[in-house]
Amino acid sequence: MPRKPKHPCSYPGCPKLTDKRFCEEHEKLSNSNYEKYGRDKSTKKRYGRAWKRIRDKYAAEHPFCELCFERGIIVPTEEIHHKLPLSEGGTHDRSNLIALCKSCHSTIHAKRGDYWGNHRG
Repeated sequence: MPRKPKHPCSYPGCPKLTDKRFCEEHEKLSNSNYEKYGRDKSTKKRYGRAWKRIRDKYAAEHPFCELCFERGIIVPTEEIHHKLPLSEGGTHDRSNLIALCKSCHSTIHAKRGDYWGNHRG
């Protein structure tokens, strides 16, 4: 299957070509700025070192997107998603987690209305 052509990094003034939204250098900067300015402080408290360990272990055990895999498509895991969000009483329990690719993760949040300024916490 042919790959999509690379496109310029979305960071203003960066000419580097990438498959993602930002080049590797600016992706780290974008994530850092999101954590510092974009994420709610109460939400940030729930995603500490313990969550990173849980997330990494779950991703190692589920290397492929679970939704794509059910459809017979093999796509690497890029996100670990809470089925019931922490803001709605969910936990980091394994039964509340699902391994997803970026596309499936974005689709779930878009259906919930979590993007474009409609964050639910």
